[in-house]
Amino acid sequence: MSDDANKSVEKNPITGNPLPELETVPKPIALMETVTLISLAVAVASLVLFAWIAGSLSHAWVRHFDFAIRNKVHEYATPTLTKWMILISFVGGDGLTAAAILVAPDGVLLANTRSLSGVVQTGGTSSSQPLPNVHVTLFEATHALPTIVGEATTDPSGQFTISYRNRSSSTIFFMKADGTKGVEFIAVLGPNLPALVTINELTTVAASYSMAQFLRTGVIAGNSFGLQLAAGMNDNIVAFATGQSSPVLLNSPNADQTNSLRSTRSLANLLAACVDDPDVTASLFDLTTPPGGLPPHNTAEALANLARDPGHNVDGIYALTLLSNLYAPPLVTMPDAWTVTVKVNNSGSDERDLLISGPGNLAFDRRGYAWVTNNTVQGTPCSGKFDLVFKPNGQPADGEKGTPRSPLTGGGILGAGFGVTVASHGSVWFGNFGWGNPDCDWCFPSADGNGSMSRFTLTGMPVSPPDAYQGGPVRVQGLASDANGNIWISSYGNNSVYVFLHGNPHHVVSFQQYEGSGPFDVALASDGTAWVSNSGGLPFGENPRSVAKYALVDGVLEQQFLRFLGQQLRGLSLDSHGNAWVASQGDTMIYAIRPDGTEIGQFSGGGMDAPWDTAIDGEDNVWVANFGPLDLATPPFIGRLTKLWGVNAPLGHNVGDPISPATGYTVPSAGSEVLLHNGDPLYGQGAAPSFIPMMRQTAVVIDQAGNIWSINNWKPDIDIDFGGNPGGDGIVIFVGLAPPPRPAH
Repeated sequence: MSDDANKSVEKNPITGNPLPELETVPKPIALMETVTLISLAVAVASLVLFAWIAGSLSHAWVRHFDFAIRNKVHEYATPTLTKWMILISFVGGDGLTAAAILVAPDGVLLANTRSLSGVVQTGGTSSSQPLPNVHVTLFEATHALPTIVGEATTDPSGQFTISYRNRSSSTIFFMKADGTKGVEFIAVLGPNLPALVTINELTTVAASYSMAQFLRTGVIAGNSFGLQLAAGMNDNIVAFATGQSSPVLLNSPNADQTNSLRSTRSLANLLAACVDDPDVTASLFDLTTPPGGLPPHNTAEALANLARDPGHNVDGIYALTLLSNLYAPPLVTMPDAWTVTVKVNNSGSDERDLLISGPGNLAFDRRGYAWVTNNTVQGTPCSGKFDLVFKPNGQPADGEKGTPRSPLTGGGILGAGFGVTVASHGSVWFGNFGWGNPDCDWCFPSADGNGSMSRFTLTGMPVSPPDAYQGGPVRVQGLASDANGNIWISSYGNNSVYVFLHGNPHHVVSFQQYEGSGPFDVALASDGTAWVSNSGGLPFGENPRSVAKYALVDGVLEQQFLRFLGQQLRGLSLDSHGNAWVASQGDTMIYAIRPDGTEIGQFSGGGMDAPWDTAIDGEDNVWVANFGPLDLATPPFIGRLTKLWGVNAPLGHNVGDPISPATGYTVPSAGSEVLLHNGDPLYGQGAAPSFIPMMRQTAVVIDQAGNIWSINNWKPDIDIDFGGNPGGDGIVIFVGLAPPPRPAH
């Protein structure tokens, strides 16, 4: 046998692949080696200093810093320097990292990037303690049981490293740290694996809430689209690399303008108390057991139960949060429910004429982007000339990779109201309603001026002309699009219902309703018929109010029935049985109507106050947006979200019974005044401060992760609203609160 055959071949201990012999690596030029020697000396000195000051820091962070320096040195290292670097690595006590170093034939270091380092700890903002001997598992989520990617056990400093093959997933990755006696921490990582992760109480709160609709059986499971939407919302709550609150929650319009930052810390304190005392864990399990259901298996599942039913045992949960103070500052008063919200108020521009001002309604496209109508110019009663687009996580769309850029301008946008829909072929339609003083000569669309329908591509490019489409509708409110691309239109200004056949504004059919009907919203049934709510006139509904149902038969609109009911009818939606649920603002009722036009009943409660819109979740329960009363000289309205049992109400409950508490689900302030995105007070510079972050709501829309997007349309003070400064400031997103709606038929 040859001498070469007798030589032992060194192998990488992680991959098992042969390490190249250092002498075979080509040398760079002498000048570069000199530079590298100097760099190496600086690096070694830096490492010594860093090791001295980082004794109390996590070993993973020290190792990450050390490795980053070595990687840069090796970009130009000769074989001799490479050997010295490996020696330094081992002397530094990091043999595992050094063993993972590979040197390619071209002299460029190939590091073992296929590993994830992290720490499991208890505590966050005030102090933290590593958790040793904890079993940690990295999972890839699926529709059913997740796939195990890797496992490890934490060392005495709570550190772990897990190797993996694929950095990206078509779903999401998440991690689970198994404590004792039911204590389980989790962290959601999203579709791409990071280099570092911290697993603690706060990552668990964020994961349990954002994944609440997918964490029902002890594991995270669901469709990839919904899981990735939920992961984006998780990142709005926590920064998983550090285990600290995310910049989104730490800054305006969140921070102490709402109570959610403190709510997440209070819930993290509860989990910290569970680590110290098994009796606290047992109490948490008792308090979060669903009525008639089984108790949770672990703390992560317990918080997911709480996220789905946040009004359950509120006082008992609050008492448990007071048993630890590792996360500060927490809540100082008990909330009405344990909801977690993320508020967004960035249009994408801080120009005065482009600040969010009265968002009215929204529609999601197939990517999860939210297309939002905008009423006015902030601080004025006059029509805005822009609409909005948000990413699935609530940030303004930025135009990257063929996406739209917010705010949208052009296409004849003029004071959009309640009307927005995403057509099956991809176009996005907005209805122009118009706002301003009656004598304003440019504020309103008309039959012979600025048109009432604007159209955009999914990339945000206007398709409609600069003065929008005419085609018959005047001052449009609600819109809907069917499977054939027909656009159904509530034409408030001329009491008519229109259909743009196959989305063609020049191929139109219509139905003329009774005088003063004031069509407001339209919703499509699975059989292709359309329901229309008739307001009776805005704002007070002085004319007869009704609900009508239409069918498009051989290119002609036929009215199937007309039922008079309610006061000041607004938005409506349909459940999976084809029943319509319509908001009646004037009498604070929700009317439920069967497909044949007969009435199921009329319902209130659960914090309902002058409702404006409804939404149906995946369990056929009903969510209600509350606008509040229109009476002058009344206190500023505190926005709230209402939930009612739908037609599938369980034993012991009736259809229409309230699920939300008597207050509704609110968003209290934690003490800071509400600010617009440009930093101005809500009512403008020099105005009295407002401490009401959730305002007068006109729409609730549920995304495919179960997040409820609730729209701040008008400001809280009705006197100021009617006085010329109505425009609300953004959208409040209730995280993981509702079962995702069933896919459209």
